[in-house]
Amino acid sequence: MQSSKKFLGVFSLALINVAAIVSLRNLSFMVEYGIGAILFYIAAALFFFIPSALVCAELATAWPEAIGIFGWVARAFGQRIGFFAQWMNWMFSIASFPTVLTFLAAVIAYIIDPALAHNKSFMFWTIIGIFWTLTLINFLSMKTSARLSTIGALLGTVIPGLLIIVLAAVWVCLGKPIEIAFTKEALIPELSLGNIVFLSAVVLGLAGMEMSAFYANETENPKRVYPKAILLSTILILGISILGSLSMAIVVPKISIVSGVMQVFNVFFTDFNMGYAVKIIAVMAIIGSFAGNNTWIIGPAKGLHHSLMTGYMPHWLSKKNKQEQPIAILFSQAILGTLLATAFFLMPSVDVAFWLVTTITTQFAMAMYVLVFAAAIWLRIKHPETERPYKIPGGLFGLVIVAGVGIVMCILSFCLGFLPPDQFKESLEIHHLYLFEGYLVAGLVLLSLPALLCKKKES
Repeated sequence: MQSSKKFLGVFSLALINVAAIVSLRNLSFMVEYGIGAILFYIAAALFFFIPSALVCAELATAWPEAIGIFGWVARAFGQRIGFFAQWMNWMFSIASFPTVLTFLAAVIAYIIDPALAHNKSFMFWTIIGIFWTLTLINFLSMKTSARLSTIGALLGTVIPGLLIIVLAAVWVCLGKPIEIAFTKEALIPELSLGNIVFLSAVVLGLAGMEMSAFYANETENPKRVYPKAILLSTILILGISILGSLSMAIVVPKISIVSGVMQVFNVFFTDFNMGYAVKIIAVMAIIGSFAGNNTWIIGPAKGLHHSLMTGYMPHWLSKKNKQEQPIAILFSQAILGTLLATAFFLMPSVDVAFWLVTTITTQFAMAMYVLVFAAAIWLRIKHPETERPYKIPGGLFGLVIVAGVGIVMCILSFCLGFLPPDQFKESLEIHHLYLFEGYLVAGLVLLSLPALLCKKKES
């Protein structure tokens, strides 16, 4: 007989958010903009991250039994649209696997041979091997999954992220060369469509606050714990993201968006005659990336399994094992993730392939978040009597402003995805550009079709 004891508190739930959202790989996107990166982070935080955190806090505490995306959207707009939202969430997580695992593969390459980080075959097969390993790990219990996420977030994300910030401070105090300018002019980067597209990557890097909702029923007191965990994780996530990117820009102005973090650690420790420490950090980063991927693999899979009970998908997808884990869905997403990883063979470089898969991930995520923001507004209108331990202030008007801002940012980020960044235009020859756009359109259409075409089956 399983124990009913709840095992997650404020700190552990906040670390699950950190594991799901913060990744050292995201710090590389904004390094090239130096101190101007602050503008991108502030825009993404004000118009997406904070609205999504507030909306998820209200929804999760009002309906802790809803199990996230499906439950929230289905309560607002019906099971069909709720299922579509959960499907977008599942596609979002599947599309994100190759991107987050690319960073992990690059870190492993640094332990063996840094040149392997730009080897397409090495990156592809390493990504696939890790992906299937994590899938099998999630055949175990939910408690095992949550513990791995919590421990991994602390060792592999929070500590290395804080270490980059500390090392940068030491670097500045010792009078070492600084590669960025701390001036008023530098605060506003050169803005063009080819540069603004990186805003969508920053928004994606701050997505995932709803992930902890999948663990709401495992908390000591969800209506009390969840808002506090949201606040703590918000502080940690924004602090590590902003200060981490600036710390990297201080020592390396131009880096690979795939292996940039390890490049920075290499510069720090080589200068301090501590080259051996690079491999120690690499091992910690591997642990953190394992934790983040573990959170993303099991969360959306359980959410989709819950929505399958509405009868919109084949019965075989609902198969679970003795530990009550959705093994049919886990297998299916591993196969789809493997197919998406073929982008590393289609694109001219690892960096371009990384950006391509990041873009399609962003577009699925933004489609899902539009429905979540809209659901929060409609549920406040439809069920005003429901007790909301955390409630966005300002009444319905305040909620509409918060959620409306989030919807606008989601639509903008979705559209920006079709524009390749300036720094890739030289490597994207015309046939590669057509392939880039074709991959995005085909991926969005083909992976969305099952949810659009499915018909409800009677039990």
